[in-house]
Amino acid sequence: MNDCLFCRIIAGELPSRIIYEDALTIAFLDIQPWGTGHSLVLPKRHVASLLEDSGALAGIAPQVGEVARLLVERLGADGVNVLCNAGAASGQEVMHLHAHVIPRYAASPGIQNMRSHPRDDLDAVHARILGR
Repeated sequence: MNDCLFCRIIAGELPSRIIYEDALTIAFLDIQPWGTGHSLVLPKRHVASLLEDSGALAGIAPQVGEVARLLVERLGADGVNVLCNAGAASGQEVMHLHAHVIPRYAASPGIQNMRSHPRDDLDAVHARILGR
C-alpha cells in the first residue's frame, strides 16, 4: 500500500532502525519513544488493525516476545509494557497493525510513568540493541 507509512518502511522506501526481522515480521525503533528502546513490531503484510483481522495480532505474538527479550537483554530493562491500539479513537496513528514494546526500568516503574519521553539518541540505542 503506497499510502501506508509502515508499508513504505517495509519496502525500504523510508529509513528505519530495524532491530528484528524475519520472513513475516519486522521490528524497529519508534521515532517518538515513550522510553529508551521503545520499539514497534508489525506484520509485513498490510493489516489495518486487529479489528480488521483479529488473528494478525496472534500471528506476531512470538516475535513480540523475541523483541521484548532482546530489549531486556541488550538494554538492561527490568520489564516491558506491550500495547496495541486499534482504531483512531484508541490512539492508533498509523493504520497498519503494530504492537508497541516499551522497555521499563526500575527507576520509573508502573504505567503512571509512561509519559512522553525525551528523545534518546536513536542511533546509539539502535547500536546497543544490535550489539555494536
